[in-house]
Amino acid sequence: MHAPSPVPGHVGILAHSTEGAALAFLSFCQEGFRRRGEHDHPDVTLDYIPFGRSMPAWDAGDHDAVRSTLAVSVDRLSQAGAGFFVCPDNTAHLALERPGPALALPGLHIAEVVAAQAARDGRRRVGVLGTSYTMEGAVYPRAFGARGIAVEVPDAGDREVVNEIIFSELVNGVFTDASRAAYVKVIERLAGRGCDAVALVCTEIPLLVGPEHSPLPTLDSTRLLSAAAYDVAVGLRPFPSWRGGPDGLERR
Repeated sequence: MHAPSPVPGHVGILAHSTEGAALAFLSFCQEGFRRRGEHDHPDVTLDYIPFGRSMPAWDAGDHDAVRSTLAVSVDRLSQAGAGFFVCPDNTAHLALERPGPALALPGLHIAEVVAAQAARDGRRRVGVLGTSYTMEGAVYPRAFGARGIAVEVPDAGDREVVNEIIFSELVNGVFTDASRAAYVKVIERLAGRGCDAVALVCTEIPLLVGPEHSPLPTLDSTRLLSAAAYDVAVGLRPFPSWRGGPDGLERR
């Protein structure tokens, strides 16, 4: 049996954590409902190799091993007929940006999508909330810096709080008022350091902190990525060319 030919408008979701991938799937479909009508959206396939299988590599700092695992999912999305992929996991992009064989499909890079929106909004200094890997990594400083936008991350104590809540609660579908209050305090401190927006760049954080809770305007990485994927699928945004690695990132 032959694999179907890739279809440009068929979106592949490369999942790496449960709640964020589920939110990306739902928000992509809902984008279709809003724009195309009831029960209608472009074709979408989601592939998910359990997050736990990659955690030993994350803990060891072995991003190449994580990339190899993610590449298997991209292969399967290609075999399912997807024309391009999105990965609703910001931390995973640390691995996807590693040098290596070209991925089986081109993909939208989540940090490029978020940074482009920040530039359109006229942001000058953006706070970044995510996993410790993301807050301390180069993905967002590079994407924002390419557009002349400064990045602020919480101090070490706040980074520990944000990271602990992600891994002990958010990725497990636990969302509490106490954790929301803790995040709001972190955002308040970022506002005090001159930030004019906060990027929610763990894809589960928007499930905890909505625009109505945040002391700063929010950049919701999950829903921004889903909207961008919809635009690509229906031809309103240029088709991506990035196939992993540090080169060829979009600047739109």
